Amino acid sequence: MGFEPPQRLVRALDETYGEAAAAEWTGKLPELAQDTLEHAGLDTERVMAPGGRSSLVVLVRQPDGEPAALKIAPVLARPDLERDALAHWNGWGAVRLLGETEEGALLLERLHPEVSLRSLPDAKALLEAAGVVRKLWVEPADGHGFESVAERTARQAVAMEVLRGDAAAAELLPVALAAREELVARSPETLLLHGCFRQGKVLAGDRAPWLAVGPEPLVGERAYDLARLVRDRVEDLVASSAGASAARRRVNKLADSLEIDRDRLRGWTLFRAVESAARALAAGRRQDAELLLEFAGWL
Repeated sequence: MGFEPPQRLVRALDETYGEAAAAEWTGKLPELAQDTLEHAGLDTERVMAPGGRSSLVVLVRQPDGEPAALKIAPVLARPDLERDALAHWNGWGAVRLLGETEEGALLLERLHPEVSLRSLPDAKALLEAAGVVRKLWVEPADGHGFESVAERTARQAVAMEVLRGDAAAAELLPVALAAREELVARSPETLLLHGCFRQGKVLAGDRAPWLAVGPEPLVGERAYDLARLVRDRVEDLVASSAGASAARRRVNKLADSLEIDRDRLRGWTLFRAVESAARALAAGRRQDAELLLEFAGWL
């Protein structure tokens, strides 16, 4: 079968790594996928589409007939860090790592990719998400290679300068950058974090009802990890006449349920929303950027 990358993956790689780097990897992907499957003795069922934004995911059967999922990602996406995080969690709250191929692809426990927490009503989804993410917050292994929240957000802060000349972001950019400076100056803990935790990153499983997938792991405080979840279904919030108050209630409810400081969660939610808006604007997705900036303004 063919292993052409889904268009969603192509667009996301272009936006994240640049068109040239993305094209170089996606051009090699069909052959890489075929070689990986053959060397590992895996039988292909189907390619997940639209799939992820940083990897090709193929549903496969192992030599013994057991189902699994093969995740093939470019080196730039640091699949080695995802491997290390999944190995450290060892199936606790996250998809289980079954192995790694010679080509660096990850062989993962098969979940139900069509069923994420976004299939649930929002209140129920947030409750289930909180139960999953709290399992992931553990002490990192000694000698780990994960970057810190301070390091990742420092790079992001530089990239956010693209918003300097944008009228819609003129007021929020300095507020978001100042919030980050205050937050990293006194981080209360250093735990292993998912890094990109949201409802769509939690899938139904057989071994457990819900398991996290697709980490972009780093170490730092829990409030940072929870911030992306706060703005889940932001389109619905913005469309609602009570969106602003609903967003603030969500911050308070999640913070209280997970025993996180409300102000720190609010600060990281603001920073991460404005940072995402900067990336959207840089990629030419102005409508998405304006949506995120409106949400950030409520905080």
